[in-house]
Amino acid sequence: MGPCPDVEGDGVQRILIVEDSATMRSLLASTLEGLGAGVEVREAESGFDALRILPRDAFDLIVTDINMPDINGLELVSFVKTSDAYREIPLIIISTEGSDRDRAKGLELGADAYIVKPFDPDELVRTASELLGKQREG
Repeated sequence: MGPCPDVEGDGVQRILIVEDSATMRSLLASTLEGLGAGVEVREAESGFDALRILPRDAFDLIVTDINMPDINGLELVSFVKTSDAYREIPLIIISTEGSDRDRAKGLELGADAYIVKPFDPDELVRTASELLGKQREG
């Protein structure tokens, strides 16, 4: 069984942003913080960093870039979706790789959504909100 939503019982939903660009990370964080008071955003600056952070908390959503220096986003998606501990966590890929092939690959590995950069903040908030809502019900 994967981590239950709101394991801490504090009503907070945690989002992990995995992005190597500090500028893009803070843009994603400020956009997702717009979801409201019940959301806590954590940041990882690489896939490797994400693997270090994941076991420390129960996350309700992961948002990842594809192009990163160590473990890329597709490898991260694959790891999360094949892991008993994390496979239930919804995952959004946000990438400059906008081709149909890249999108298909990301979704095939188990990502729940694929958003192309430059991203539309409203689309990101809407998608994140839907996936967090499913986590809440599930």
